[in-house]
Amino acid sequence: MRRQHYGLAIALVFLGLTITAVRGDDYSVDAVHSSATFKIGHLGISWIHGRFNDLSGNFSVADKGGSFNFTVKADSIDTGVAKRDAHLKSPDFFNVKQFPTITFKSTSVKAGERGLAVTGDLTMHGVTKSISFTLKGGKTAQFPPGVNRTGYTTDLTLKRSDFGMDRLVGPVGDEVLISFSFEGVKK
Repeated sequence: MRRQHYGLAIALVFLGLTITAVRGDDYSVDAVHSSATFKIGHLGISWIHGRFNDLSGNFSVADKGGSFNFTVKADSIDTGVAKRDAHLKSPDFFNVKQFPTITFKSTSVKAGERGLAVTGDLTMHGVTKSISFTLKGGKTAQFPPGVNRTGYTTDLTLKRSDFGMDRLVGPVGDEVLISFSFEGVKK
């Protein structure tokens, strides 16, 4: 009987150590020091640049993984031209009344040679697709003093038609180049 208790104790200690090792540091996205920008081709001769001004999220980083969850308010799209922004918010594109948010929720995070290999579900315009990208960064800093933070960045390309936004494909490019950079404040 004593041997069974000893084995159970070892198993619980091992499980406890495993849970501790997997659990990472938790962060809240600092929207003031984060950005989601994009560019898309117009007529094959120029690029239109834009950004989303309202993003939030949280993430956890551990030695061998973590999790990332982000939300972007679709109606915060900003290309610097009010008439174009209104058209992008319409049912022709983002349809922000029906689909007010763009969300990402990771399903896998693994440490790799070039950064964190992240896979997850991106939901935009009512369509959810699995995407993968590499997050670079992870350095830590204190700002202001006593406030711990870390940050990451990635560049990726999406096809807007994959998310049901196929209006004007041709004059307006289908591929959207996205740059996402964010800082998190440790909870």
